[in-house]
Amino acid sequence: MTTNRLPKPEWLKIRLNMGDDFLEVRRMVEDLTLHTVCQEARCPNIYECWTNRTATFMIAGDVCTRRCGFCAVSKGEPKPLDPREPMNVASAVSKLNLQHAVITGVNRDDHGDGGAAHWAETIRAVREVNPHCKVEVLIPDFEGNDEALDIVLDARPDVLNHNTETVPRLYHRVRPHARYAEWTLRLLGRAALRRDQEQRGMLTKSGIMVGLGETTEEIIQTMRDLREADVDILTVGQYLQPAARRLPVERYYTPEEFAEFKRLGLEMGFRYVESGPLVRSSYHAHEHKPENAPRPTLIQIERPGQAA
Repeated sequence: MTTNRLPKPEWLKIRLNMGDDFLEVRRMVEDLTLHTVCQEARCPNIYECWTNRTATFMIAGDVCTRRCGFCAVSKGEPKPLDPREPMNVASAVSKLNLQHAVITGVNRDDHGDGGAAHWAETIRAVREVNPHCKVEVLIPDFEGNDEALDIVLDARPDVLNHNTETVPRLYHRVRPHARYAEWTLRLLGRAALRRDQEQRGMLTKSGIMVGLGETTEEIIQTMRDLREADVDILTVGQYLQPAARRLPVERYYTPEEFAEFKRLGLEMGFRYVESGPLVRSSYHAHEHKPENAPRPTLIQIERPGQAA
């Protein structure tokens, strides 16, 4: 894999802020033996979020069973699930006095349910200790296991997120173990269907990285696919190569192009669209509340070449 990197444009430069709030959050995470995706995925917003006393907790360990080409999280054989972790996450949410907690995790394909029971236990622990806190989960695809998805949905998260990550043509290179239509779109659509059947206020969410070799038309079509799956919230951000062994950046999109993705997404009917060079899955997550936006009507979106 080439190690040549495109020079970063000016709009991707960030100012580091390691103030007292940032350092306090870091100490708390270390004391509770927790992992955050902020650290493991080398998120460019870690200084902003931690200074604002928000964090995205990563459960099920810090070693993933998959080898996605974009991700900085360690790969290999993970350790057993930590039974203390759900309560540790709940304690951290309490100590940080969070009103909106985001929980993500590694793939655990070594478990029959993909770790779904551990996810559900964590959601319930956070709710028990922090009854007024909204809980957002960024879950794996569970290899298309409907029962595993139901276990998570039964714990009643406020936001159910699963990232598409890239356009379907690039799945074999970016997410080689994933399946675009059979696992990702089906999971999101099934979650939305259960939400509607049970008349709950849960929101569904997904995200796309750009800059991995996709075309603008492919991005827009993927957005259409997500809207047809009744996804409520869309995030679009620039892929940044986290290490030399990860996939290279093939293109940097401009702030104007991200603004156009947001305009198109809102026009398609997404309730919220966060689109920008440094946008990540949990960016401004606390602002995405069911009561803050009207429920759009799901419309049939015409595909290119489809008869009118």
